[in-house]
Amino acid sequence: MLRSELKASLLVYLRSHHADICRHWFDLIEPSVIVDGVLRLVVQEPVQLKYLQRCCLPQFAEAAQAVTGCLVVVRFVSPTEDQQLVASGRSLSAPGTAPDGGELPSWLDEQMVISPDYTFDSFVVGPGNQLAHAAAGAVVQQPGRAYSPFFIHGGVGLGKTHLLQSICQALLLENPEMRLCYISCNTFMDLFHESVKAGRMADFRNRFRTCDCLVIDDIHFLSKNEQTQEEFFHTFNALHQLGRQIVLSSDARPIDIPDLEERLVSRFAAGLVARVDKPCYETRVAIVKAKARLHQLDLPDDVPAYVASKIDSNIRELEGALTRIRGVAMANRAPITLELAKLALQDEPTRGSSSTITLHAINEVVARYYDVRLLEILSKRRTTSIARPRQVGMFLARKHTRFSLEEIGGYFGGRDHTTVMHAVQKITGLIATSEQLATDVTRIEQELERRG
Repeated sequence: MLRSELKASLLVYLRSHHADICRHWFDLIEPSVIVDGVLRLVVQEPVQLKYLQRCCLPQFAEAAQAVTGCLVVVRFVSPTEDQQLVASGRSLSAPGTAPDGGELPSWLDEQMVISPDYTFDSFVVGPGNQLAHAAAGAVVQQPGRAYSPFFIHGGVGLGKTHLLQSICQALLLENPEMRLCYISCNTFMDLFHESVKAGRMADFRNRFRTCDCLVIDDIHFLSKNEQTQEEFFHTFNALHQLGRQIVLSSDARPIDIPDLEERLVSRFAAGLVARVDKPCYETRVAIVKAKARLHQLDLPDDVPAYVASKIDSNIRELEGALTRIRGVAMANRAPITLELAKLALQDEPTRGSSSTITLHAINEVVARYYDVRLLEILSKRRTTSIARPRQVGMFLARKHTRFSLEEIGGYFGGRDHTTVMHAVQKITGLIATSEQLATDVTRIEQELERRG
């Protein structure tokens, strides 16, 4: 089979059986040769290469076996790796193995995967994110000098991670040799505790205090651990004194992160703090169109307008709606039309109804009503002043959203489903016996309805 035929067949199979992973840039992947049962697929962009290696191997292997009729294994390689292997006549025995048979460097092993989808080109700018987008661009133009730290905050699914990864990709494109560390706060904490136990703190500090750019997602989770706050404080100072770039994201402003040391609050706030808000209608329409282009979906103009009017919560839910529409179209073997979109989203609550209440909205209103900080409800604190608002939030989440007990527990600080069940039963019982609590819950629901 010719390489062009193999490539075309692979893409057809993937789009038919794994449409959810397909992207427009898959067209740039080029088959190389099959040696010792290993099919090498050449990927030009390093970010795309790492993404495919971490997220798409099983699907491509299935496609390759179906197309060739042979039990082949797929390996994604860079052009340089492929040329070296072609010259040597050998295959690449396993992912993470260098052409010379040794292991690849482990500097990026624990980093979060950077998605090729999240670039500045694919980011839709609207009134709610203009400042954050402009500042992110300035960071890329002058890393370490424009805004450091750069602190982005906002609700779930509003584009914070997209901006963080756009910064990472743009910086690496400008300087491929940059020592850029993109990691979640939870992973940073895990690595810290593992290093303490193993007596390897020198390695840990060398790793994070010598990078050119440190990007940490969900930095608000620092509130859970005083030891990690101490370590991060010194890491922050070391990088800042060297003029390195620091980029952080959070669900709340620095001052609103519970149990965060004042010295960290002041340092986070010393740079640029930018908020991202819910997208307006016009921005939502543009987002749906951008997501459709990414997944190579042909949408009539009335479909993005319908989806944007139906869903006004966040970008993830817009993308989820688009996925449902695509799934219904594939199941019915029909083109996407407005009628099909309405069929796919018929169970989606109408905008403005009580069912459009989101977990983030519940958390905000409950926190404001009980005069507690937003992220205290998500923390591990069990004092009565925090536990009761948290239970009310879980009760309202169960009543007004379609999320499972597990999903609600995960949102409220990583708790399990039994905790949510207990909270729901507790508040249900108290409402029947406590006039004050019944009034509190009614007023919170009225505020949620007004916000909807």
